[in-house]
Amino acid sequence: MSKAYDRVEWRFLKAVMQKMGFNDKWRNWIMECISTASYSFIVNGEVKEYVIPQRGIRQGDPLSPYLFLLCSEGFSNLLQKAATEQKVVGMKISSQGPRLTHLFFADDSLIFCKANSHDRVSKPVQ
Repeated sequence: MSKAYDRVEWRFLKAVMQKMGFNDKWRNWIMECISTASYSFIVNGEVKEYVIPQRGIRQGDPLSPYLFLLCSEGFSNLLQKAATEQKVVGMKISSQGPRLTHLFFADDSLIFCKANSHDRVSKPVQ
């Protein structure tokens, strides 16, 4: 998950919170916290234009690790659904063990699936 915090799509986070049963008021508070940030840059001692991000959560913000966990949970559920629908085939570590499709630890992830032209995703997942 390269630069994972920077890549969090706000729509996905909001959808995950909705699916998990978070109250509308709570979701709106969270979205307000992450979507009202702006950044400026100091170049040669001078403050330059402000940049308003369209996605991502701020590293160092005490709320960010929890929001990232919600996104990871949503991603995990999507992978489990794909495995159930046999769109992704996991890997067996032993003959009697379950198939693993993924392992997550903090912001590291391992995804297990077959790599062949038949299982290839032809268009990006939305």
